[in-house]
Amino acid sequence: FGGAQSGGGTGERIGDIFGGLFNRGGRTTASTTRPRRGQDIESEVTLTFTEAAEGSTVSLRLTSSSACAACSGTGAKAGTTPRVCPTCEGTGAASRNLGNFAFSEPCRDCRGRGLLVDDPCPVCEGSGRGRSTRTIQARIPAGVGDNQRIRLKAKGAPGENGGPAGDLYVQIHVKPHPVFGRSGENLTITVPVTFAEAALGAEIKVPTLKGMPVTVRIPEGTPNGRTFRVRGRGVARKDGTKGDMLVTVEVAVPQRLDDKARDLLSEFKNATAEADPRAELIELARSE
Repeated sequence: FGGAQSGGGTGERIGDIFGGLFNRGGRTTASTTRPRRGQDIESEVTLTFTEAAEGSTVSLRLTSSSACAACSGTGAKAGTTPRVCPTCEGTGAASRNLGNFAFSEPCRDCRGRGLLVDDPCPVCEGSGRGRSTRTIQARIPAGVGDNQRIRLKAKGAPGENGGPAGDLYVQIHVKPHPVFGRSGENLTITVPVTFAEAALGAEIKVPTLKGMPVTVRIPEGTPNGRTFRVRGRGVARKDGTKGDMLVTVEVAVPQRLDDKARDLLSEFKNATAEADPRAELIELARSE
């Protein structure tokens, strides 16, 4: 987009074609005074996980093409003025006949500008274009994802002669979070629980992205890897609502046991020795 000079869209190009074919005498200065849309600009920004989920206002330093300040976009040296191109009579377009069909193309002498510069501006070398740098405050909407590309309307380069500004396209990069992940509009989190909590049931505290922790009830006999849904604690949507938080429990196996804990676990093992959790698995393997 950095070099895209959007000149008003399809309707304007069609107007140029028919104007060049049927109204050549009346367009001697139109190419210099007609409104021209500003360039589209590309930029990128890195957000924290929370900024991407909740939305953020960021400062962006933008560099774009604009009218040369030294010659006000005419391309002519100060004190001189461009002259109307005699080939296209200022329309910027030349017609070609192909039998019964005629079409318009940019004038080769003035390259579509409609003007010729005899004494070019030393700053822009006659192009009429320069580079401008500015800093803007851009609002990044809530819920953007990593590597997403968003469009900010009319935040690009300013237009010329009253034309509208171009658009700004921002490539989003999101830093990972040490605790949370994302699955679309839902937040994900893995929470460790003890064997006793999973076997007997418990109420555990789970952190949220922004705010106080919430209480999640773990039913008796919860298996490792089970996921619970906490509604309304996820990523903001466009309509102002939020997705959910998906809490996956992971049974934590203690790395060290004291003598008392070891004795109690040994008693539990002996008490449940008849219950073989792999018995069904072995039977299924034999049946095939």
